[in-house]
Amino acid sequence: MFKRTAIATGLLACAVQAHANTELVVYTALEVEQLKSYQQAFEKQHPDIDIKWVRDSTGIVTAKLLAEKARPQADAVWGLAGSSLAILKQQGMLESYTPANLASIGAHYRDSANPPAWVGMDVWAATICFNTVEAARQNLPKPTRWEDLTNPVYKDKIVMPNPASSGTGYLDVSAWLQTFGEAQGWAYMDALHANIGQYTHSGSKPCKLAASGEFPIGISFEYPAVQLKRKGAPLDIVLPKEGLGWEIEATAIVKGTQHLDAARKLADFSASREAMDLYKANFAVLAQPGIAERFQELPADYEQRLIKNDFDWASDNRDRILAEWRKRYDGKSEAAK
Repeated sequence: MFKRTAIATGLLACAVQAHANTELVVYTALEVEQLKSYQQAFEKQHPDIDIKWVRDSTGIVTAKLLAEKARPQADAVWGLAGSSLAILKQQGMLESYTPANLASIGAHYRDSANPPAWVGMDVWAATICFNTVEAARQNLPKPTRWEDLTNPVYKDKIVMPNPASSGTGYLDVSAWLQTFGEAQGWAYMDALHANIGQYTHSGSKPCKLAASGEFPIGISFEYPAVQLKRKGAPLDIVLPKEGLGWEIEATAIVKGTQHLDAARKLADFSASREAMDLYKANFAVLAQPGIAERFQELPADYEQRLIKNDFDWASDNRDRILAEWRKRYDGKSEAAK
């Protein structure tokens, strides 16, 4: 009898514990392979909180959050472009919060309000993935500048992300418009479009296609470029001389969450040194200065190559820019999922 009672008590305790756990719905555009280690570290620190990921590319996650404005389904966002979170802030959709370690975050890698609506994690920047084997086979020169990609020798040889669905694609377009000026920026994209074989709905896919040789050149970002090169892909990582468009991956709390305490714990963790030590395995520039380690695949002055990025301008003009981009170029986009 005692044994049965003990077993029953143990089962009841387990059931109560399972019931007590908070399920935190977290929207993200992080790469799939990054999710497991981030989740394990957070849940080890907070065993009473279970993360339920909803993952897609930046544009799709942003559109989903906006569509759910009246009835939010997410509790928090962990890993979405700062320019996207700026749009959500403008719509009054984010819960401002000062995470425990905010003082360690670089001022230009977080929302400027006090308390902030979003706080940065790491930086990703535009990169050209250049397949040296395919280039040699097709007698293609190696580009060193963005302008080089308009050379007719590259006709149908280039793949890049669609800015409407990919944060990487949008950082490219907004950076070209900021760097060259709007008139010259659109003229540049007109010329580039003649050489584009396809616009993808993923920021990492162009680099993967370049690595496999399906296209000799992919406009992407440094994370997949570094990872693929380390695995032996015949890639040169080209950082164009005019400067690199970039974005900050960031964390925010969705206003109206029924799990505010758990969401705040996630925000605290995301800004912590422990989290930065996870991020530095994937990115060479972090929101906390002095922690990142140099990637041998990238130049020592990598961070200095980032353009002066106006996130407010990129957010305020996003709808107008995407409408114009679709009108001009969407005919070469891959089929939607």
